Amino acid sequence: MEIIYVGSIKLKIDKAEKISKEMQVFYNPAMRLNRDISVLLLNSINKNRLQIADLLAATGVRSIRFLRELNKNKIKSMYINDYNEAAVKLVRENLKLNGISCKNNKISITQQEANLFLLNSTGFDYIDLDPFGCPNFALDAACKRIARNGILAVTATDTSALCGTYPNACIRKYWAIPKKDVMMHETGLRILIRKIQMIAGQYDKALFPIFSYSKDHYMRVFLASEKGKGKVEMITKMHGQHDASGPMWLGNLWSKNLVEKMYQNAIKNKLFKKNHELVSFLQLIRDESKINSIGIYDLHDICKKNKIRNSPKKEAIILAIRKIGYKASKTHFKGQGIRSNVPYSKLVNLIKNK
Repeated sequence: MEIIYVGSIKLKIDKAEKISKEMQVFYNPAMRLNRDISVLLLNSINKNRLQIADLLAATGVRSIRFLRELNKNKIKSMYINDYNEAAVKLVRENLKLNGISCKNNKISITQQEANLFLLNSTGFDYIDLDPFGCPNFALDAACKRIARNGILAVTATDTSALCGTYPNACIRKYWAIPKKDVMMHETGLRILIRKIQMIAGQYDKALFPIFSYSKDHYMRVFLASEKGKGKVEMITKMHGQHDASGPMWLGNLWSKNLVEKMYQNAIKNKLFKKNHELVSFLQLIRDESKINSIGIYDLHDICKKNKIRNSPKKEAIILAIRKIGYKASKTHFKGQGIRSNVPYSKLVNLIKNK
């Protein structure tokens, strides 16, 4: 075992040469951004006294960071759960390591299978489902137990299915056809969102994405829950095909007001403002969230298809698009990509004339 520092907390973890689900208690340092964003998002919503469920707590890193880093009065109750006996023991050790009493009446530590834990509860304002692989196994119970105006956070790490490397796996797991192309990460994210929405819709719950992204080996979405058949019908009307893939969610991926607030909170917070990866990432998404469009353009791909020898700089094309009255920004989905509502033919002409 070793002790590391993550955010504002200390954490005891297993030493491991390779990150895998074979670890006695799973911990992935690459998911720090995932947890940073969770903290920022909860601190940026106008809701306090939350009942929070960390379904697959492992080391307890997310729960302990919530307890230490969320604003005062943000948490009413913190439920920390894991089916692994070693994980539950480690959670208790890590709470103690950070000076948090396990006897604190707002903290509940349980060792249950995730679905049983959820179904034996009365519901939560925030549920975090962050598995290794596909989240399907707990989606139904999570959708049942997310409260009205609550937030369901879901991670999927099976990106090879969602991005089209294994299309049959995507059809089987997510009820949609993926496409392996320049847009594959956005397509996969939209397919994931639609799958979660379809499950929630059975219970007259409409789940609207308020913050979504694709990063490295995973996809992550935060969905706000609203109750009512009419709201569910609004959701399903925003499902459809795009460029021979889907069905998928065709609506907004972000609440631009929330994204702006998260960005502002990040640059003001002494814990986050020096985290250049986080701040740059939020700035990218802040710019993207202002453009209501589906899909991205890849400049290298366009040049290749149109036999344009010299690919212009991304920044120059973005400025050129804005000059002719359209919106444009960089995108977090792809390094050489841009998000814009400019028609394809106009974009090709701009590139040719640069």
